[in-house]
Amino acid sequence: MTEPTDNSRPQPRQANKRGAARLAAVQALYQMDVAGSGLLEITAEYEAFRLGKEVDGDLYREADPQWFRAILAGVVENQKTVDPVIRQALTDDWPLSRLDSTLRAILRAGVYELMQRTDVPVAVIVSEYVDIAKAFYVEEEPKLVNAVLDRVSRRVRGEGRGKGAS
Repeated sequence: MTEPTDNSRPQPRQANKRGAARLAAVQALYQMDVAGSGLLEITAEYEAFRLGKEVDGDLYREADPQWFRAILAGVVENQKTVDPVIRQALTDDWPLSRLDSTLRAILRAGVYELMQRTDVPVAVIVSEYVDIAKAFYVEEEPKLVNAVLDRVSRRVRGEGRGKGAS
């Protein structure tokens, strides 16, 4: 049986195990932000009940558990350095505090990877987090994620996907 598709909305690419881990990390960061859950509690919950499991009729994709843990712990441990980098990349009329929790989680995970995972190409990180943004948003947010991660990649790695330097 196939699921009907909504042709008016572009469908994001299917995630590989690292992509699924990134999505799960964003969801876990969101949950930590909204519910005030702790790192150990949320990591255990996701690994026991979500990664590769069926939840409320939805099947979570199999994810790389080490990648999931690394992103989640990395964002939490480095948030004091990650958040200022995001703030610098945002425009003055869009402070970090104005962004909703999902968008903050996407940007924190993406910026953490750009800063700490130099073994992963910039283009991979940016496109994966833009795809995650497309899974949650239709309008401007994926463009914002792309712009912020591009600005950050130029600043922390000296490379970006867009044209021109910022």
